[in-house]
Amino acid sequence: MTKVMPLAKRGISNSRLALGCMPFGGGWDTEPFTEQHVKEAEAAVEAALSIGITMFDHADIYTRGKAEQVFGRVLQARPDLREQIVIQSKCGIQLGEGDLPGRFNFSKEHILDSVDGNLERLGIDYLDVLLLHRPDPLVEPEEVAEAFARLKSSGKVRYFGVSNMSASQIKFLQQAIPDSFAVNQLEMSLNHLHFVDHVVHVNQQAGTEVNFAEGLMEYCRTEDIQLQAWSPLAQGKFSGRDIKDEPEHIQKTAQLVQQMAADKETTAEAIVLGWLMYHPAMIQPIIGTSNPERIKACADAERQASLMTRDEWYTLYVSARGTLLP
Repeated sequence: MTKVMPLAKRGISNSRLALGCMPFGGGWDTEPFTEQHVKEAEAAVEAALSIGITMFDHADIYTRGKAEQVFGRVLQARPDLREQIVIQSKCGIQLGEGDLPGRFNFSKEHILDSVDGNLERLGIDYLDVLLLHRPDPLVEPEEVAEAFARLKSSGKVRYFGVSNMSASQIKFLQQAIPDSFAVNQLEMSLNHLHFVDHVVHVNQQAGTEVNFAEGLMEYCRTEDIQLQAWSPLAQGKFSGRDIKDEPEHIQKTAQLVQQMAADKETTAEAIVLGWLMYHPAMIQPIIGTSNPERIKACADAERQASLMTRDEWYTLYVSARGTLLP
């Protein structure tokens, strides 16, 4: 049976991988970006395009806005590129400043101001997708609905989604918002297995230690909400990073990944991502690196997902969790 990504069903994107642009622009400080940062972003974008990635993920807070500014310079140098790619960004987090702590803000005013900032920094007229970055406990769904209606009617945003939200939080927002959400972005990887654990630990004591909202995967699949995985490569834990201080089961899983990659004549990155993409939810990994070689190392991920067996998938899962299934 041929499966189709929820994003593709909506005509948004068929890019099985997306490039996360969080590293662009230098550090999370007030230092301005440099021409070297622009060159690094150009190289990362070219590497992504070379392996078929056409979706790029941003947020207004990434390197305090510099990530979007640098990406805007890339687009400025290649004006033909905008209509060939899908640009997704996020809002709703306010970084700490002065005496104010880091906080969340889903107010109408903040959402509208944030999108204007996204567009200005990127140098574009519209976002393909806007995500609410992290849940705001003070949210008023009707206020979010007003902001979204204005953004859509003005042509500034085409589709909406969320990030790091449970099914109940999505339903709470959707009862006021007529446009169905297209995306929910969550941490999922061989190093962050709760999205699988919550399924296998039903009615078990071990389930009390699982930090994943019950029924979330099933809800998103039922509603055709694209599940995106942030940090899908687990910061390189299974694909080459020095992990001598990691727990034994992580080290053994890294060895297993390396052996599978050698046997299949591919890269460790392709195995790690292929494991995620094997899941029937059609998860879309958001690769969070600006290293061109590491981006290119992900090229074989979709093929490896198609070649992976159920036994191989479970072998990696059980190894990564460090305990046998009951």
